[in-house]
Amino acid sequence: MRLLLTADTHVPRRARHLPAELLERIDEADVVLHAGDWVDSATLDLLEARSSRLLAVYGNNDGPELRARLPEVARAELGGLRFGVIHETGQAKGREPRCAERFPDLDVLVFGHSHIPWDTTAPGGLRLLNPGSPTDRRRQPYRTYMTVDVAEGRLSDIRLHRL
Repeated sequence: MRLLLTADTHVPRRARHLPAELLERIDEADVVLHAGDWVDSATLDLLEARSSRLLAVYGNNDGPELRARLPEVARAELGGLRFGVIHETGQAKGREPRCAERFPDLDVLVFGHSHIPWDTTAPGGLRLLNPGSPTDRRRQPYRTYMTVDVAEGRLSDIRLHRL
């Protein structure tokens, strides 16, 4: 199963549209996970239409319309692993133990908010993944998103893609 991870798209504030490469990869993915800060409903509509399956949450920049359509935390079993998606996890310092305590029932937590790519493992084995942002690099050298393969309860081929 091929997953595409993205977050912090911020359309149309940070970019007028999603990058073409990201849209092509969305078409190829079995599941798209979006960790919030859509900003507009049109981007959600687009991903719902293009994705085979979408697992998504709202972020701190998402207004009432998006919050009415999306949860704060989303969960699904994918390829034998228990995934969660959330926008914010708090400051980087202490993130791993804090998330492991909050989400003891997950194997993988996808998050956003910082626009900083992140890939670590918390005590107890919770994998934390932040794909960065495909539209707003902030202090990072590149705009980014991730792809991940998952099968039989294992992650493989985790790739951070630079835009």
